[in-house]
Amino acid sequence: MVGFVGRATELSALERHLAWVREGRGDQRGRALLLRGRRRVGKSRLVDVFCERAGVPSVVHQATRGEEPGRERARFLAEVGRSSLPGTDLLAGVTGVTSWDTALRQLAAVLPEESPAVVVLDELPWMIEADPVLEGTLQTVWDRVLSRKPVLLVLIGSDLAMMEQLGSYGRPFHQRGVEMVLSPLSPYEVGAMTGLAPAEAFDAHLVTGGLPLVCQEWREGESRTDFLARSLDDPTSPLLVSGERVLAAEFPTSVQARQVLTVIGSGERTFSRIAAAAGSAGRPLPAGSLNPALRTLAGKRLVAIDAPLSVRPGDRDRRYRVADSYLRFWLAFLEGGIPEIERGRGRVVAEAVERGWASWRGRAVEPAVREALARLLPDEEWPEVREVGGWWPRTNNPEVDLVGADRVPARRISFVGSVKWHERDTFDRRALAALARDALAIPGADGDTPLIGVSRSGFSADGLAAAYGPERLMDAWAPGR
Repeated sequence: MVGFVGRATELSALERHLAWVREGRGDQRGRALLLRGRRRVGKSRLVDVFCERAGVPSVVHQATRGEEPGRERARFLAEVGRSSLPGTDLLAGVTGVTSWDTALRQLAAVLPEESPAVVVLDELPWMIEADPVLEGTLQTVWDRVLSRKPVLLVLIGSDLAMMEQLGSYGRPFHQRGVEMVLSPLSPYEVGAMTGLAPAEAFDAHLVTGGLPLVCQEWREGESRTDFLARSLDDPTSPLLVSGERVLAAEFPTSVQARQVLTVIGSGERTFSRIAAAAGSAGRPLPAGSLNPALRTLAGKRLVAIDAPLSVRPGDRDRRYRVADSYLRFWLAFLEGGIPEIERGRGRVVAEAVERGWASWRGRAVEPAVREALARLLPDEEWPEVREVGGWWPRTNNPEVDLVGADRVPARRISFVGSVKWHERDTFDRRALAALARDALAIPGADGDTPLIGVSRSGFSADGLAAAYGPERLMDAWAPGR
């Protein structure tokens, strides 16, 4: 199915939850599922396909952000009335429902008594944003009525922080639903979708972020430069418009957080440099304004906060980066190029990408490498490694790409490593010598600490305790791991 390469695992998970309902395995007949994931990763499409395949009565309600609650309830009941649920005739003539309690009880009335059904509320956070009482009402009606029916209630949200909070201690829906996260396509899945070899698949993942709508535009075997040239020649291409749509949904009013995100996306990583770049009239953005903006961005999972990994706590030397690789690419290269693309000059933007690609990719690939190693380890070679990070002092000199340790902060550092992700150059003796020198600066490392290397184009140096190329890293996401 187009756009669903790699989603077999998630579809199987949904089918298992429906089987749980069908077989009546719990003390409640119904099950609630909280499904969250970044915008544009295909949550709605996944659930639509699941409902099509499930072969049971279902209804899907897609919320509208900013909709007045009364109109939202009317749309919801209209969806229920048009659905394949068996008792919809009971809703004939029902109008002017004034509360979600009544609307949800109306839903319960049309659900089948003995056979399973699926109910989907897509973008539940928008519904709660418009009517905060809904959160408690949903819990009450679930406990009293809905959970007594054989129904799989799927609650979907793109606001990751809010979806996590819905099931947290002290909230009305605490322990009433199981959680499921839909991630972007992995580098392995992007490789399968594009037909690219591991090294090129990592590049494709850095550009697309694993967003299915963008990945499905990548023709099989197509080079990165050809894909970009074709995509940037079209102002309506998913590569270009997905970034605008994500940010418009995340920042309908928060202009300052949006501005700070752009600054981080341009490459600024430290608090002081972000403040300087986000300020105006030659004055840095005050800490009283920057700190709330950073908290907003971190809460939305748009910005990741990294700390140096060593035997010393590193929170005072935090660095900020755009968490999603697609947005990182879009902010760095595409946002500022939109006017040129709309004028039919996409080649100018494509040329700018090529000029900055090697430098940008060298840093952008580091989080992917750390994630791959964190997935591969611990193993027989590194049985104590539970954390993989990097290290830097306040001066940023030296910066060490990889540190493997038993915890944060570390009690013991197992290895120190370097990433050389060049198009042609190998990991050579100079790279090894620089790594050996820089490793001595890390608290907890010494001359006997094993050194590892990561290279896109092979190795020409002896003395590494381990060497990882694209193929070995790609195994981190292989099916069955």
